Amino acid sequence: MELWGRVVSLFRNPSHNGPRIVRRSSPAVNRLTVLSVALLLWAAAIFGKLISLQVLQHAKYLAIARSQQEHTIDIPAPRGTILDRNGQPLAISVPVASVSVNPLQIENLHLATEVLGNTLNLDQRVLFERLTWARQNHKGFLWIKRKIDPFATDRLKAMHLDWVTFHTESQRHYPDGQLASHVLGAVYKDEEGAAGVERTLDPVLKGRNGEERLVMDVKRRGIDSHMDAAVQAGVTLTLTIDQRMQYVAERELKAGVEAKHARSGTAIVMNPYTGEILALANYPTYDPNTPPKKGDDPISRFDLGASVPFEPGSVFKVVTLSAALETTNLRPETLIPTGNGILVLPGRVVHESHHGYGTITMQEVLEKSSNIGAIMIGSHVGRENMYEYAHRLGFGQKTGLPVPAESTGKLRPLKAWGTTSLASVSMGQEVSVTSVQLARLGAVIANGGMLVKPRLILKRGDKVEPADPPVRVLKPETAITMRSMMEGVVLRGTARLHGRLDGYTSAGKTGTAQIFDSVTHHYTHNYNASFLGFAPVTNPALIVLVTVHDTSGESGQGADAAAPVFQKIMTEALRMLDVPKDIPEDLEIAKKPEKKPAEMHDDVSIADLGEPSIMEDDPTVRQLLADQMKPHDDPDEIPAANPARTPVTVAQVAPPPSLIPAAPASAPPTPAPAAARAIVPDFRGKSMRSVVEESAARGINVMIEGSGVARAQLPLPGSPLRQGEQIRIVFTR
Repeated sequence: MELWGRVVSLFRNPSHNGPRIVRRSSPAVNRLTVLSVALLLWAAAIFGKLISLQVLQHAKYLAIARSQQEHTIDIPAPRGTILDRNGQPLAISVPVASVSVNPLQIENLHLATEVLGNTLNLDQRVLFERLTWARQNHKGFLWIKRKIDPFATDRLKAMHLDWVTFHTESQRHYPDGQLASHVLGAVYKDEEGAAGVERTLDPVLKGRNGEERLVMDVKRRGIDSHMDAAVQAGVTLTLTIDQRMQYVAERELKAGVEAKHARSGTAIVMNPYTGEILALANYPTYDPNTPPKKGDDPISRFDLGASVPFEPGSVFKVVTLSAALETTNLRPETLIPTGNGILVLPGRVVHESHHGYGTITMQEVLEKSSNIGAIMIGSHVGRENMYEYAHRLGFGQKTGLPVPAESTGKLRPLKAWGTTSLASVSMGQEVSVTSVQLARLGAVIANGGMLVKPRLILKRGDKVEPADPPVRVLKPETAITMRSMMEGVVLRGTARLHGRLDGYTSAGKTGTAQIFDSVTHHYTHNYNASFLGFAPVTNPALIVLVTVHDTSGESGQGADAAAPVFQKIMTEALRMLDVPKDIPEDLEIAKKPEKKPAEMHDDVSIADLGEPSIMEDDPTVRQLLADQMKPHDDPDEIPAANPARTPVTVAQVAPPPSLIPAAPASAPPTPAPAAARAIVPDFRGKSMRSVVEESAARGINVMIEGSGVARAQLPLPGSPLRQGEQIRIVFTR
């Protein structure tokens, strides 16, 4: 600007001593000035535009450029593998090819449509419309089909098409098909868990996707790529499921359901001490490798064991009797009046399923599955205690199993109980439970009174999943007594035909609950048949719960529909775990009785010796052995019978007037004269064979426990022997 000023001054100053310059006209100078200003403004505008493009709107135009030059591809992370407890794969992710094309490079869309449609089995009309739309909108990337099968991949690669790109993705695969499908769940669209642990633990299994940036030239051809985010695979999960036991449970459950023409069923195998579920089978089932389609049985994809509650029926009597042992003076030998099998309640009449039993012991109430007996016992427990113990044993609340839609079942609060609700709950009505809850009930009895949380996850990666500590809900002596009483169900009660195991002692409880029709508000003649059992009795290794839904007829009851499935599953499971047999083969002296028409009912009782049980770990047995193995030279030193096992008279357990059952049709027998009454013989010191032969000859019912030589017995020798009374004899070596 300074130089320009000097030039102008030369033209305007006539006295300048320098060379004479011709003075130009004023219009020329003006034009030059205007031109100079215009040039300055133009330069300023360009500079401003550059500032706008490179600084102010840099991010905007950079994004536009990248959208034209680059394409971002998400790289799905492979889901974590799911293993069984022995490391066998139950769910894996396998690499598969996905196909994309660059529509701008395709010269003949019709030919490309025909090639891709025939090779990948696609609708050619829809494919052509997609390709046309992509070209018109200048799209250089279009997915054609994702996760194609290997055969189609090989055929398409053999064509060497420049405009086709293959991408490697992962696809969920279940090597064993239907095995444990309700536990595992499934993965369908976009690698999202759809059910089971695949859904519950989806964030853990999913991992983190990667991101790849593809740089393209003007013709939309890839020239470079950059990995913006690395793929992080999902965590490997190790389940508590044992693949072998799961297979056996599913096989036997299917056979049992189909044999009884039932609708569905559930079988659960559980470790009673840790809560680890070794098998959880439902039937019908499905193949998670196949997406659901129209016409599939909708119930096949329900996890019946955790999500579908039902009335448990007589299995719930385990809760009733456990509460009675803890809150009343009732004991297994206590006499319970059941009348002639008819009990009149306000607004309803309760019948035994087959016939009346008169006055029987509480032990026999469980063995014969007497509904009236359970009601009588429940009347002594009371509403508050019954609700407390049902809730304490885990009913009416979720177990915490990591599966979606777990049901709490239904245990109504006391304020919602009706006049006869206590009677109904005592025998397993007006309460709904899940199969997992029932299995946990069995674990409480088997492990000595501790409520455990069912577990499905053993490890996450290399880290062991922490287990919640068990909570004591029953006294140890209560659990031991219930073990012995439930063993009686197998030896002499409703499960005597199908609850026994070869070489092992077992205990359990049958259940047959009529299904309630919510439309007619009446109970139907279809049943939920259940059996809850454990083995061996002294040191239970496993719990097995079997429920068969919607059976009918006498053969559809718990003893005939569910117990045989329990028997087969438990036998195989104990063998797999190498659990030592506790009944020597040469001492299996009792054969299973032939089934007779009258024995088809759960409440029929037949005197049967059954297999011996081993209860030497029972504190009561140990005390009995210690007492009776003392020298008894002085008659005054002979120990008295355990007061807890002394029979209580009917007067001591008389129910409230509203619960008095109908009197038996026949008058009670007249007591025999004292001189004619039998006394308890002395079996101590004798071999098992001698005891069996002598008791059979005298017509005495005995319960054999252990092996070797008879060391203790209850009642004591010389005590009066009541008709039908059982003598408990403990053998040791």
